[in-house]
Amino acid sequence: MKPMFDEMHAGPAAVRDHYRSYAEWLAQQPQEVMRDRREEAEMIFRRVGITFAVYGDKDSGEGTERLIPFDLIPRVIPAHEWREMEKGLSQRVTALNRFIHDVYHGQEIIKAGVVPAEQILNNAQFRPEMVGVDVPGGVYSHISGIDIVRAANADGSGSYYVLEDNLRVPSGVSYMLENRKMMMRLFPDLFAENRIAPVAHYPDLLLETLRSVAPGGVNEPTVVVLTPGMYNSAYFEHAFLAQQMGIELVEGQDLFVKDDFVFMRTTQGPKRVDVIYRRLDDDFLDPDVFRKGSTLGCPGLLSVVRKGNVTLSNAIGTGVADDKSIYAYVPKMVEFYLGEKPILNNVPTYLCREKDDFKYVLDHLPELVVKEVHGAGGYGMLVGPAASKQEIADFRMHLLANPSNYIAQPTLSLSTCPTFVDQGIAPRHIDLRPFVLSGKDVQMVPGGLTRVALKEGSLVVNSSQGGGTKDTWVLED
Repeated sequence: MKPMFDEMHAGPAAVRDHYRSYAEWLAQQPQEVMRDRREEAEMIFRRVGITFAVYGDKDSGEGTERLIPFDLIPRVIPAHEWREMEKGLSQRVTALNRFIHDVYHGQEIIKAGVVPAEQILNNAQFRPEMVGVDVPGGVYSHISGIDIVRAANADGSGSYYVLEDNLRVPSGVSYMLENRKMMMRLFPDLFAENRIAPVAHYPDLLLETLRSVAPGGVNEPTVVVLTPGMYNSAYFEHAFLAQQMGIELVEGQDLFVKDDFVFMRTTQGPKRVDVIYRRLDDDFLDPDVFRKGSTLGCPGLLSVVRKGNVTLSNAIGTGVADDKSIYAYVPKMVEFYLGEKPILNNVPTYLCREKDDFKYVLDHLPELVVKEVHGAGGYGMLVGPAASKQEIADFRMHLLANPSNYIAQPTLSLSTCPTFVDQGIAPRHIDLRPFVLSGKDVQMVPGGLTRVALKEGSLVVNSSQGGGTKDTWVLED
């Protein structure tokens, strides 16, 4: 059996230093008080409307709107670990932005033989329409959500790995902010006793980042959040962030193009828009160019981008770098563009499009996690050790039909964190999604969104698959 890394406990009776103060407090809390607090949190989240839409879920009894379960026990990260992770995240996102710029300009990384041409040019997320188009500061992914996991080493220590890069429209930051607000409301004494780095300034940093990438010559840029509408799974977050930044939340029908600029309709008449924080996929942005008949975007938008008169965050075509088959090359990108060794390591990855890798994957399916290269939300994947023989046999047929659509990774023993479940306090597997902002500078708030697999033994933390979230504490020195 693989060793487990427990975030709080170094052994049966040993608590890690950075958890000591919290563990002492937790030991004094009666179970019924914790249960009451959990019910209070659920009631408040329901009242505020913090829900997540689950598509195709007809049996939950709640229609398609669900609360994301919130766990009362925080994940705690010591200052020195966060400093190292922050450096690694900044390095990685900088290299990824350099890669995307290169893909749409000189393609030096292809010429150097580091990434095969077909991996990029045949990628469904590669947008030929963006070739040669310059974006402000050469930044394509202004908001990146990088998924981090920790796995146990043979000596009992734990190492952080990047599981995947989300560079198109990463979501979840509103839950990070609301979780912190909830913890401060339920347990104010904990924040008086512990030096916990703040996260509430994220909307200010986000707005600062968006303004910093406005087209040249615009001093007081107008920034908007573009949402597909209230039926989108993350609509709560779109509305929340617009409100927190004090900017307009718009839908495609609120925008129009005239004289090579984008305008929004207002009660006072048309107003020019300079930066669009878009929360919909490339396909729906401009029906003149991408998906014909889409009513979610704005006709003519790409032509304004090409002329440099509006900035899209994130840029069109950014998805070419968050494809799971491109992920395998990110460590090489760090060395190629920055001349540095990667601070954060990848999880070892097998590309099913490669003959030897594919043979290995087929021979070891019961041991591996296999994912679609464009998959998201925990859908379209196989967790070998948890799958039945029939599920493995069925998945093998999908693999044989389209090998290049899949990657595989060893089943990591994700670290566990004590979690308050119906039976009491028990370990559950977790990951972490820090949010990295890239504009004139690369910035992030300490921590991120900790997601937790609430089913015992499960490694799938996605909210769409029954996962929950926790507050993430980065302790200050």
